[in-house]
Order: sequence, then structure tokens, then C-alpha cells
Amino acid sequence: MPDRPKVYFFFQEVNPTLRHRNDLKQFIEYVFKQEGKIVDTINYIFCTDNALLDINRKFLKHDFYTDIITFDLSESDVVTAEIYISVDRVKENALQHKTSFKQELHRVLFHGVLHLCGYGDKKEEEIQLMRKKEDFYLKAYFG
Repeated sequence: MPDRPKVYFFFQEVNPTLRHRNDLKQFIEYVFKQEGKIVDTINYIFCTDNALLDINRKFLKHDFYTDIITFDLSESDVVTAEIYISVDRVKENALQHKTSFKQELHRVLFHGVLHLCGYGDKKEEEIQLMRKKEDFYLKAYFG
């Protein structure tokens, strides 16, 4: 009997084009494995800017838009998490960074995984390592 799915996608008021979802979910599990983590459940919730702003205000006491908020709900070494992604912000960032929506969306998807694997993005050296890891997995996924 095959393993149960571990990565789930949910959509709140948005429906971004996300092709080959099963392959992407398997790749996300692969990233965790490569980073030495065991996954129980990862829920990605795709939403609007305003929905993520509300979450940012309520739970993090931040009053600004962001592209992703990752909640690590793990109670052991096995990873359980909810990852909220603002599709509006990803579109805006893609324009700003002169990249495709598809590329930016996958970068953000992997960014959340990397946070759950222990990578930070507050200090300059952490940001550089995070970008390097994102680029590595983007290249591995897209070829």
C-alpha cells in the first residue's frame, strides 16, 4: 500500500495555475528528505494579500503585506506545518524581480520548506544561503 499523501494544497478565493501538482508534492517531500527531515503533513494555503495581512497582524503582530507565512506545528522531529502564500504578493514580486509567476511561486513554495528545515532569512548570510538553496531546488525541479 503506498504512503498517504503528505503535502496538500488549499485555495481561498484564489486559483493560481499550478500544473503537475502530484509531481510538485512529491518534489516537496524530496526536498525535506534531502534536508534530513521527516514529513507528517504540510498544508499549503493559497490566499489573497488581505487574507495574509490579517494573519500577519493577528498572529505575528506585523502590519505589512508578505508573500509567505510558515507556521511550524511540529511537536517532534516529524514536520507538521501550515504554509500560507499570498498569490497577489507572488504576482507582484514576480514583476518586481522580472521573473515569471511560475518561477516565483515555486521559489516561495520551496522557501517555506527551507524555513521548516531550519534555514533563516533575517541576517544577510542567512538570506544568501536561503537564496542559494532556493536556486538549487528550483534548478533541480525545473531541470
